Amino acid sequence: MTQRTPAFCLLILLCLLALVIPITARATGDPPVNVLYQNSFATDPQWITNNPSLDYWDPGLEMYHFSIEPSNGGYAYTPIYNYNKGSFTFEYDLLINHIDPDATFRMGFSGSEMDPATGPNVLTEFTNGKYGQIMYLHLVTPGNKFVEVDSQNDDTLTSGPAAYDGPTVKYDLNKTYHVVVDYDADQHLLTMTVNEKISGNKIWSYYVNTGGDLSGMGRIYIGSIGDYGQMDTYATGYLNNVRITTPRNVTAVPTTATVTERVAVPIATLTRTPTATLPPLYPTASPTQSPLSVIPVIAALGVAGVYCGRLLQKKD
Repeated sequence: MTQRTPAFCLLILLCLLALVIPITARATGDPPVNVLYQNSFATDPQWITNNPSLDYWDPGLEMYHFSIEPSNGGYAYTPIYNYNKGSFTFEYDLLINHIDPDATFRMGFSGSEMDPATGPNVLTEFTNGKYGQIMYLHLVTPGNKFVEVDSQNDDTLTSGPAAYDGPTVKYDLNKTYHVVVDYDADQHLLTMTVNEKISGNKIWSYYVNTGGDLSGMGRIYIGSIGDYGQMDTYATGYLNNVRITTPRNVTAVPTTATVTERVAVPIATLTRTPTATLPPLYPTASPTQSPLSVIPVIAALGVAGVYCGRLLQKKD
Protein backbone atom coordinates (compact mmCIF):
# COMPACT_ATOMS: atom_id res chain seq x y z
CA MET A 1 0.00 0.00 0.00
CA THR A 2 2.85 2.36 0.89
CA GLN A 3 4.54 1.79 -2.47
CA ARG A 4 1.46 2.99 -4.32
CA THR A 5 1.30 6.33 -2.46
CA PRO A 6 3.55 8.37 -4.84
CA ALA A 7 1.68 7.09 -7.87
CA PHE A 8 -1.64 7.89 -6.21
CA CYS A 9 -0.52 11.46 -5.45
CA LEU A 10 0.72 11.96 -9.00
CA LEU A 11 -2.63 10.78 -10.38
CA ILE A 12 -4.50 13.35 -8.25
CA LEU A 13 -2.26 16.19 -9.40
CA LEU A 14 -2.56 15.21 -13.08
CA CYS A 15 -6.36 15.12 -12.86
CA LEU A 16 -6.49 18.57 -11.30
CA LEU A 17 -4.09 19.98 -13.90
CA ALA A 18 -6.35 18.62 -16.62
CA LEU A 19 -9.11 20.79 -15.16
CA VAL A 20 -6.96 23.92 -14.83
CA ILE A 21 -5.70 24.00 -18.44
CA PRO A 22 -9.08 24.19 -20.24
CA ILE A 23 -10.49 26.67 -17.70
CA THR A 24 -7.49 28.95 -18.16
CA ALA A 25 -7.80 28.65 -21.94
CA ARG A 26 -11.44 29.68 -21.81
CA ALA A 27 -10.65 32.67 -19.59
CA THR A 28 -7.92 34.05 -21.87
CA GLY A 29 -9.12 32.92 -25.31
CA ASP A 30 -9.89 35.27 -28.19
CA PRO A 31 -13.52 36.32 -28.74
CA PRO A 32 -15.20 34.46 -31.62
CA VAL A 33 -15.07 37.42 -34.02
CA ASN A 34 -13.02 38.81 -36.86
CA VAL A 35 -11.88 42.34 -36.04
CA LEU A 36 -12.10 44.52 -39.16
CA TYR A 37 -11.14 47.75 -37.38
CA GLN A 38 -10.37 48.69 -33.79
CA ASN A 39 -8.97 51.89 -32.32
CA SER A 40 -8.68 53.06 -28.72
CA PHE A 41 -7.02 56.34 -29.82
CA ALA A 42 -3.96 55.74 -27.68
CA THR A 43 -2.06 56.99 -30.75
CA ASP A 44 -3.04 59.26 -33.63
CA PRO A 45 -5.60 57.32 -35.75
CA GLN A 46 -4.71 59.33 -38.88
CA TRP A 47 -8.35 59.82 -39.84
CA ILE A 48 -8.84 61.82 -43.03
CA THR A 49 -10.63 65.14 -42.49
CA ASN A 50 -11.35 68.41 -44.25
CA ASN A 51 -12.06 70.00 -40.89
CA PRO A 52 -8.79 69.66 -38.90
CA SER A 53 -9.44 72.59 -36.59
CA LEU A 54 -12.56 70.89 -35.18
CA ASP A 55 -12.14 67.16 -35.89
CA TYR A 56 -8.84 65.89 -34.51
CA TRP A 57 -7.09 63.43 -32.22
CA ASP A 58 -6.57 64.75 -28.68
CA PRO A 59 -3.28 63.22 -27.43
CA GLY A 60 -3.85 64.34 -23.83
CA LEU A 61 -7.22 62.61 -23.49
CA GLU A 62 -6.42 59.86 -26.02
CA MET A 63 -9.78 60.37 -27.67
CA TYR A 64 -11.03 61.84 -30.94
CA HIS A 65 -12.51 65.32 -30.71
CA PHE A 66 -15.34 66.38 -33.01
CA SER A 67 -17.39 69.51 -33.55
CA ILE A 68 -20.05 69.08 -36.22
CA GLU A 69 -21.86 72.03 -37.75
CA PRO A 70 -24.80 71.62 -40.14
CA SER A 71 -24.18 72.83 -43.69
CA ASN A 72 -20.40 73.22 -43.46
CA GLY A 73 -19.71 69.89 -45.19
CA GLY A 74 -17.13 68.90 -42.58
CA TYR A 75 -16.21 65.23 -42.23
CA ALA A 76 -13.65 62.82 -40.80
CA TYR A 77 -13.32 59.18 -41.81
CA THR A 78 -11.16 56.10 -41.97
CA PRO A 79 -11.37 53.50 -44.77
CA ILE A 80 -12.36 49.88 -44.06
CA TYR A 81 -10.95 47.62 -46.77
CA ASN A 82 -11.99 44.14 -45.62
CA TYR A 83 -15.81 44.20 -45.55
CA ASN A 84 -17.99 43.26 -48.49
CA LYS A 85 -21.20 41.82 -47.07
CA GLY A 86 -22.62 39.80 -44.18
CA SER A 87 -23.38 40.31 -40.49
CA PHE A 88 -21.35 42.84 -38.53
CA THR A 89 -21.19 44.74 -35.24
CA PHE A 90 -20.24 48.43 -35.25
CA GLU A 91 -19.60 50.04 -31.86
CA TYR A 92 -18.07 53.10 -30.25
CA ASP A 93 -18.03 55.22 -27.09
CA LEU A 94 -19.57 58.69 -27.31
CA LEU A 95 -19.41 61.73 -25.03
CA ILE A 96 -21.32 64.85 -26.12
CA ASN A 97 -20.31 67.96 -24.21
CA HIS A 98 -22.43 70.48 -26.08
CA ILE A 99 -25.21 70.41 -28.67
CA ASP A 100 -27.02 73.49 -29.96
CA PRO A 101 -30.67 73.43 -31.03
CA ASP A 102 -30.99 71.90 -34.52
CA ALA A 103 -27.49 70.36 -34.35
CA THR A 104 -26.85 66.64 -34.88
CA PHE A 105 -23.98 64.27 -34.16
CA ARG A 106 -23.68 61.65 -36.90
CA MET A 107 -21.47 58.57 -37.06
CA GLY A 108 -21.88 55.87 -39.65
CA PHE A 109 -20.58 52.91 -41.61
CA SER A 110 -21.11 53.73 -45.27
CA GLY A 111 -19.97 53.70 -48.86
CA SER A 112 -17.62 56.31 -50.28
CA GLU A 113 -20.26 59.06 -50.50
CA MET A 114 -20.76 59.33 -46.71
CA ASP A 115 -24.08 61.06 -47.43
CA PRO A 116 -27.15 60.34 -45.23
CA ALA A 117 -29.32 60.32 -48.37
CA THR A 118 -27.15 57.87 -50.33
CA GLY A 119 -26.79 54.12 -49.79
CA PRO A 120 -25.28 52.06 -48.48
CA ASN A 121 -25.29 53.94 -45.19
CA VAL A 122 -25.81 52.70 -41.63
CA LEU A 123 -25.96 55.85 -39.51
CA THR A 124 -26.37 56.60 -35.80
CA GLU A 125 -27.54 60.08 -34.82
CA PHE A 126 -27.82 62.07 -31.59
CA THR A 127 -29.93 65.14 -32.32
CA ASN A 128 -31.30 68.20 -30.58
CA GLY A 129 -34.32 68.96 -32.73
CA LYS A 130 -38.09 68.94 -32.54
CA TYR A 131 -38.24 66.35 -29.75
CA GLY A 132 -35.13 67.46 -27.88
CA GLN A 133 -32.10 65.24 -27.26
CA ILE A 134 -33.13 61.92 -28.80
CA MET A 135 -31.36 59.15 -30.74
CA TYR A 136 -31.88 57.87 -34.28
CA LEU A 137 -31.03 54.75 -36.27
CA HIS A 138 -30.88 55.73 -39.92
CA LEU A 139 -30.48 53.30 -42.83
CA VAL A 140 -30.16 53.74 -46.56
CA THR A 141 -29.88 50.38 -48.33
CA PRO A 142 -27.63 49.70 -51.34
CA GLY A 143 -30.76 50.22 -53.46
CA ASN A 144 -31.38 53.60 -51.75
CA LYS A 145 -34.37 52.48 -49.68
CA PHE A 146 -34.62 54.82 -46.68
CA VAL A 147 -35.64 53.62 -43.20
CA GLU A 148 -35.34 55.50 -39.89
CA VAL A 149 -36.47 55.06 -36.28
CA ASP A 150 -35.88 57.23 -33.22
CA SER A 151 -36.24 57.08 -29.44
CA GLN A 152 -39.35 59.30 -29.39
CA ASN A 153 -42.49 57.36 -28.53
CA ASP A 154 -44.75 56.60 -31.50
CA ASP A 155 -43.03 58.94 -33.96
CA THR A 156 -45.01 57.71 -36.95
CA LEU A 157 -44.19 60.88 -38.86
CA THR A 158 -40.55 59.67 -39.03
CA SER A 159 -40.95 55.90 -39.04
CA GLY A 160 -44.51 55.16 -40.15
CA PRO A 161 -45.96 51.91 -38.79
CA ALA A 162 -42.46 50.74 -37.78
CA ALA A 163 -42.18 53.56 -35.19
CA TYR A 164 -40.67 52.80 -31.77
CA ASP A 165 -43.56 52.16 -29.36
CA GLY A 166 -41.75 52.31 -26.01
CA PRO A 167 -41.35 55.25 -23.64
CA THR A 168 -39.43 58.23 -25.00
CA VAL A 169 -35.71 58.06 -24.17
CA LYS A 170 -33.36 61.05 -24.18
CA TYR A 171 -29.60 61.17 -23.75
CA ASP A 172 -27.67 63.46 -21.39
CA LEU A 173 -24.73 65.75 -21.99
CA ASN A 174 -21.36 65.00 -20.35
CA LYS A 175 -22.22 61.32 -19.99
CA THR A 176 -20.37 58.58 -21.89
CA TYR A 177 -22.50 56.12 -23.86
CA HIS A 178 -21.52 52.86 -25.54
CA VAL A 179 -23.30 52.63 -28.89
CA VAL A 180 -23.67 49.27 -30.65
CA VAL A 181 -25.17 48.59 -34.08
CA ASP A 182 -25.71 44.91 -34.92
CA TYR A 183 -26.57 43.71 -38.40
CA ASP A 184 -28.00 40.19 -38.64
CA ALA A 185 -27.71 39.25 -42.31
CA ASP A 186 -29.81 36.09 -41.92
CA GLN A 187 -32.78 37.90 -40.37
CA HIS A 188 -32.23 41.16 -42.28
CA LEU A 189 -32.38 43.09 -39.00
CA LEU A 190 -30.36 46.16 -38.01
CA THR A 191 -30.43 46.97 -34.28
CA MET A 192 -29.08 49.98 -32.40
CA THR A 193 -28.43 49.71 -28.66
CA VAL A 194 -27.26 52.52 -26.39
CA ASN A 195 -25.85 51.74 -22.93
CA GLU A 196 -24.45 53.96 -20.22
CA LYS A 197 -20.71 53.32 -20.33
CA ILE A 198 -20.02 53.33 -16.59
CA SER A 199 -23.05 51.48 -15.24
CA GLY A 200 -23.63 49.31 -18.32
CA ASN A 201 -27.36 50.07 -18.09
CA LYS A 202 -29.23 49.90 -21.38
CA ILE A 203 -31.16 53.10 -22.04
CA TRP A 204 -32.54 52.42 -25.53
CA SER A 205 -32.60 49.70 -28.17
CA TYR A 206 -34.61 49.32 -31.36
CA TYR A 207 -34.36 47.85 -34.84
CA VAL A 208 -35.30 48.20 -38.48
CA ASN A 209 -35.84 45.56 -41.12
CA THR A 210 -33.37 46.06 -43.95
CA GLY A 211 -35.59 44.25 -46.45
CA GLY A 212 -32.53 42.66 -48.07
CA ASP A 213 -28.77 42.27 -47.82
CA LEU A 214 -26.46 45.11 -46.80
CA SER A 215 -23.15 45.32 -48.61
CA GLY A 216 -20.54 47.70 -49.97
CA MET A 217 -19.77 49.72 -46.83
CA GLY A 218 -16.14 50.82 -46.75
CA ARG A 219 -15.82 53.79 -44.41
CA ILE A 220 -16.40 54.76 -40.80
CA TYR A 221 -17.21 58.47 -40.75
CA ILE A 222 -18.51 61.40 -38.75
CA GLY A 223 -19.79 64.61 -40.27
CA SER A 224 -22.48 66.80 -41.68
CA ILE A 225 -22.33 65.79 -45.34
CA GLY A 226 -25.80 66.17 -46.85
CA ASP A 227 -27.05 68.18 -43.85
CA TYR A 228 -28.72 71.46 -44.82
CA GLY A 229 -29.52 72.72 -41.35
CA GLN A 230 -28.80 76.01 -39.66
CA MET A 231 -25.21 77.26 -39.66
CA ASP A 232 -23.21 78.29 -36.59
CA THR A 233 -24.71 75.50 -34.47
CA TYR A 234 -22.54 72.68 -33.18
CA ALA A 235 -22.54 69.18 -31.74
CA THR A 236 -19.24 68.88 -29.84
CA GLY A 237 -17.64 66.05 -27.90
CA TYR A 238 -15.34 63.02 -28.02
CA LEU A 239 -15.18 59.52 -29.52
CA ASN A 240 -13.36 56.50 -28.14
CA ASN A 241 -13.04 52.72 -28.66
CA VAL A 242 -14.32 52.48 -32.22
CA ARG A 243 -14.60 48.91 -33.49
CA ILE A 244 -16.16 46.83 -36.29
CA THR A 245 -16.28 43.05 -36.14
CA THR A 246 -17.88 40.18 -38.04
CA PRO A 247 -18.78 36.75 -36.65
CA ARG A 248 -15.90 34.27 -36.73
CA ASN A 249 -17.79 32.03 -39.16
CA VAL A 250 -18.21 34.92 -41.63
CA THR A 251 -15.25 35.33 -43.95
CA ALA A 252 -14.16 38.93 -44.38
CA VAL A 253 -13.97 39.26 -48.15
CA PRO A 254 -12.05 42.33 -49.37
CA THR A 255 -14.15 44.38 -51.75
CA THR A 256 -12.87 44.44 -55.30
CA ALA A 257 -14.57 47.72 -56.16
CA THR A 258 -12.31 50.68 -56.74
CA VAL A 259 -12.84 53.24 -53.98
CA THR A 260 -12.22 56.84 -54.94
CA GLU A 261 -10.92 58.59 -51.84
CA ARG A 262 -12.53 61.92 -51.01
CA VAL A 263 -9.87 64.64 -51.06
CA ALA A 264 -9.60 66.49 -47.77
CA VAL A 265 -10.22 70.10 -48.81
CA PRO A 266 -10.07 72.68 -45.99
CA ILE A 267 -13.40 74.39 -45.42
CA ALA A 268 -13.88 78.06 -44.82
CA THR A 269 -12.76 79.43 -41.46
CA LEU A 270 -15.68 79.41 -39.06
CA THR A 271 -16.80 82.59 -37.36
CA ARG A 272 -16.95 80.87 -33.97
CA THR A 273 -14.90 78.04 -32.58
CA PRO A 274 -16.88 76.19 -29.89
CA THR A 275 -15.15 75.37 -26.65
CA ALA A 276 -15.69 71.87 -25.30
CA THR A 277 -15.85 71.01 -21.62
CA LEU A 278 -13.22 68.37 -21.01
CA PRO A 279 -14.79 65.05 -20.09
CA PRO A 280 -14.12 63.31 -16.79
CA LEU A 281 -11.69 60.42 -16.87
CA TYR A 282 -13.36 57.06 -16.94
CA PRO A 283 -11.95 53.69 -15.86
CA THR A 284 -11.15 51.10 -18.47
CA ALA A 285 -13.96 48.58 -18.90
CA SER A 286 -13.42 45.36 -17.02
CA PRO A 287 -12.93 42.13 -19.00
CA THR A 288 -16.04 40.28 -20.01
CA GLN A 289 -14.90 37.05 -18.37
CA SER A 290 -13.41 36.89 -14.89
CA PRO A 291 -10.47 34.59 -14.13
CA LEU A 292 -12.00 33.79 -10.73
CA SER A 293 -13.21 30.43 -12.05
CA VAL A 294 -9.61 29.19 -11.89
CA ILE A 295 -9.17 29.94 -8.17
CA PRO A 296 -11.08 26.93 -6.76
CA VAL A 297 -9.03 24.54 -8.89
CA ILE A 298 -5.75 26.16 -7.83
CA ALA A 299 -6.85 25.84 -4.19
CA ALA A 300 -7.59 22.17 -4.80
CA LEU A 301 -4.11 21.69 -6.20
CA GLY A 302 -2.66 23.20 -3.04
CA VAL A 303 -4.71 20.94 -0.81
CA ALA A 304 -3.75 17.89 -2.89
CA GLY A 305 -0.08 18.85 -2.65
CA VAL A 306 -0.22 19.12 1.16
CA TYR A 307 -2.05 15.81 1.40
CA CYS A 308 0.48 14.03 -0.80
CA GLY A 309 3.34 15.55 1.15
CA ARG A 310 1.98 14.14 4.42
CA LEU A 311 1.52 10.71 2.86
CA LEU A 312 5.12 10.72 1.66
CA GLN A 313 6.32 11.78 5.14
CA LYS A 314 4.47 8.85 6.66
CA LYS A 315 6.15 6.54 4.15
CA ASP A 316 9.58 7.79 5.25
